[in-house]
Amino acid sequence: MLNDIITSQNIVRYNGHDFVEEEDDIAVESALTIIVDGTEFATMVCTPSEMQELVVGFLASEGVIRTYHDIKSLQIDEDRGFAYVDLINKHSIQKEFHSKRFIGSCCGKGRQFYFHNDVKTAKTVTTKLAVTPEQCRRLMKKMQESSSHFQQTGGFHNAALCTKDGIVVSRTDIGRHNALDKLFGYCIIHRIPLKDKIIVFSGRISSEVLLKAAKIGVGIILSKSAPTNLALSIAEELGITTVGFIRGNGFNVYTHQERIQGIGQLPSIIGLED
Repeated sequence: MLNDIITSQNIVRYNGHDFVEEEDDIAVESALTIIVDGTEFATMVCTPSEMQELVVGFLASEGVIRTYHDIKSLQIDEDRGFAYVDLINKHSIQKEFHSKRFIGSCCGKGRQFYFHNDVKTAKTVTTKLAVTPEQCRRLMKKMQESSSHFQQTGGFHNAALCTKDGIVVSRTDIGRHNALDKLFGYCIIHRIPLKDKIIVFSGRISSEVLLKAAKIGVGIILSKSAPTNLALSIAEELGITTVGFIRGNGFNVYTHQERIQGIGQLPSIIGLED
């Protein structure tokens, strides 16, 4: 065992010419079952690190808690894979609310893709934070350079909470949602203000990832990968700037482009074909 989240295994590698026996680094995967007030709430498959942050962030994302002070006690049995949470105000776990779709409206648009708990926890973002293209590229580079576990194994997702000048905290997990929950938990436990913060992310921006960012409360999410159309629809509605394919010197800005400095100087292409 190399450490708690990376192990090693003997493998046979083909190098294009020959088969070679060697040792390879492998990401560790484990299950964590969360018990809330004596009731089983969820089982997560995760990287066994920053478990307290993971549990706190997940419960906040699911609308079970709003602040760290909502938790009376939190005990984690890492050997058996259980987290026991007792709340100050006992929570009636209604699992159907965490799986049923909710159809509503906001600003004339239907949020038909929201789960019931997302309606309670997703936030419309109003931050006035703006970043330069160089800051976007630099933050992505810093996150990638700091992700030593990914470089060892290729088996992790990385997420970083940043100011426009650098990384505040970064987290790693085999699950991209878990990496964001760990960031959320860190912010809740340490009461981190979020209006001037950015999320830098290694994975695809799906609708679930976008909603996680909205629940955390940041207005800009930067990714080295692609977004989905549903994620962009929600980002447009919730006021979140999404930037994808940050690779080398370039990137794509999909929604709320006003937060990327320099875009306002682009010449309009409307009418140029006439």
